[in-house]
Amino acid sequence: MTETQAYVKPLPQPSLESAAFWQGLREHRLLLQRCARCAKIRHYPRPVCDVCYAMEYDWTEASGRGTVHSWTVSHHAFHPGFKTDLPYTVVTVDLEEGVRMQSRLIGASPDRLHIGLPVEVVFEDVTPELTLALLRIATDSEAG
Repeated sequence: MTETQAYVKPLPQPSLESAAFWQGLREHRLLLQRCARCAKIRHYPRPVCDVCYAMEYDWTEASGRGTVHSWTVSHHAFHPGFKTDLPYTVVTVDLEEGVRMQSRLIGASPDRLHIGLPVEVVFEDVTPELTLALLRIATDSEAG
């Protein structure tokens, strides 16, 4: 995005629990919450562990690699800022760390997708304060 372009899509509002996640993205690192009591990795960031109900957590850096669990192709913008992206593909990924995340697929047509396809996180700096984690087919899978 150039300096003259305005970012017109909705911006996330980091919470106390998610602030470190968003800061990690700005540093081009995918950070996941980890329960400080039982070590369960969780994503999306939230205040309570769903296994042991502890409120304490820390952060661990994820590999950014995973496999396709499912996807959908959006042909209708839910917000006017997404009209120029249509159609776009949102992928649900099983990360190597054992949690799922969703993001937009870039650089590939959805007809290349299949369940189990290796993908990786890439970072897009959309404003000076905001970086997004997007997904692309893993570079070692380009031939497949």
